[in-house]
Amino acid sequence: MTIKIANAPCSWGIEFADAPGNPPWRKVLQDCAEAGYKGIELGPVGYMPEEPEILGSALDDFGLELVAGVVFRPFHDPNAWDEVRDAAVRTCEALSAHGAQHLVLIDSISPRRAPTAGRASQAEQMGQAEWTAYRDRFASIARLGTEEYGLKVSVHAHAAGFMDFEPELERLLDEVDEGILKICLDTGHQSYAGFDPVAFLDQHISRVSYMHFKDIDPNVKLDVIANRTGFYDACGQGIFCNLGKGDVDFPAVRDILLKNNFEGWCTVEQDCDPLGGTLPVKDAEANRQYLESIGFN
Repeated sequence: MTIKIANAPCSWGIEFADAPGNPPWRKVLQDCAEAGYKGIELGPVGYMPEEPEILGSALDDFGLELVAGVVFRPFHDPNAWDEVRDAAVRTCEALSAHGAQHLVLIDSISPRRAPTAGRASQAEQMGQAEWTAYRDRFASIARLGTEEYGLKVSVHAHAAGFMDFEPELERLLDEVDEGILKICLDTGHQSYAGFDPVAFLDQHISRVSYMHFKDIDPNVKLDVIANRTGFYDACGQGIFCNLGKGDVDFPAVRDILLKNNFEGWCTVEQDCDPLGGTLPVKDAEANRQYLESIGFN
């Protein structure tokens, strides 16, 4: 199997570049390397240095390869387009400078959808005009990343945004050219949204270019959905548990990837509370060991 396993800064609780609880970026690189990984994601643009010589030297120091970057911005908000595009361009520049291949697009959490995370039947839906503009913003950034920077661009469903549940993800995939937009399948977010990540992967494997490995505690999931708990509060309650401890069937995921000759990077993303008192490096090491135990080497 030619699958390589990376980790991401969100496993250290880093969701926003300027959050006061963020650990130092070099400490995250050091922890990632010490946990046995050879690759890492960029994290929110601006968290790690944007000067290529500074970040490149640090990656070399710790024997890490930069593999991907995420644009986690409000694609749903037409008034935030300048912010979305700026983050996309800066992320593309950083990825290109370090030879990374994957640009991941995520619609960030919307106040209109946050109370119905995990509740597909109750979630507010966009009207046709709003959807069309929303879709076109995804397509515009996908075309930028693909055609101007030569990256593999993928969409990632995320709890509490407008690209969350299976019907809207399927709709976007149907309406945007596969040549510019692939899938980054996040096993945990799909479980959170109530659809089967294994079945979805099997159905769409030909369009999956990148994977995020995340597991989800089914008891915490039931509780946070029932109580309409906010996404970050759910993270603080441990909804994303260590791999192999939740409801995602990772051996089945492995089998599908292997059967279809999937190659490249899969990245562990264990969203957590940076001030929660946990030791992310220990979780990162445990997650790597679990993946190795089921045949990811």
